[in-house]
Parts: sequence; structure tokens; C-alpha cells
Amino acid sequence: MKHLTFLVIALFAAAAFAQDKPAAREEAKPEPIKQAEKPAPAKSAAASKKGPRRWNEDARHCLEKASNTEVIKCAEEYL
Repeated sequence: MKHLTFLVIALFAAAAFAQDKPAAREEAKPEPIKQAEKPAPAKSAAASKKGPRRWNEDARHCLEKASNTEVIKCAEEYL
């Protein structure tokens, strides 16, 4: 029984060592990272208007408008 156990272990070990090793790879130098060109920022309706920004001002009066569309148009002036 001892000889059989030794024989089985030896066969498994031989099979493990008999496998081909992967080919050695040449280490290539990494390519430098290229900077992607940034697209031009899209201009919003608020950015196209000239004058000082009003984002610190109070725009609560816009909430008294009749429809959502009117509220949005009024509030865009404060963006």
C-alpha cells in the first residue's frame, strides 16, 4: 500500500513538472499617456447673456408664475 501511494504521488508530481512553461515575454516600454483634446464647452442660455451673474440674488418671486414653463424661464436668469 505504501508503494502505491508513493507511486500515485510521484505521477502527479511528474505531471505537474512536465507542463510547458509559458514563453518569456519581452517587456516593452509603456507608451506615454496622450492628452485627449477637450471639446469646447457648450454655451447655455444663461451663459450667452451678458452682464453680472445673479446666482446670489433671490429668485423666489419666480415661483408665483402660473405655469412651470414660466417659472423655468424666470429662474434661468439667475443661473
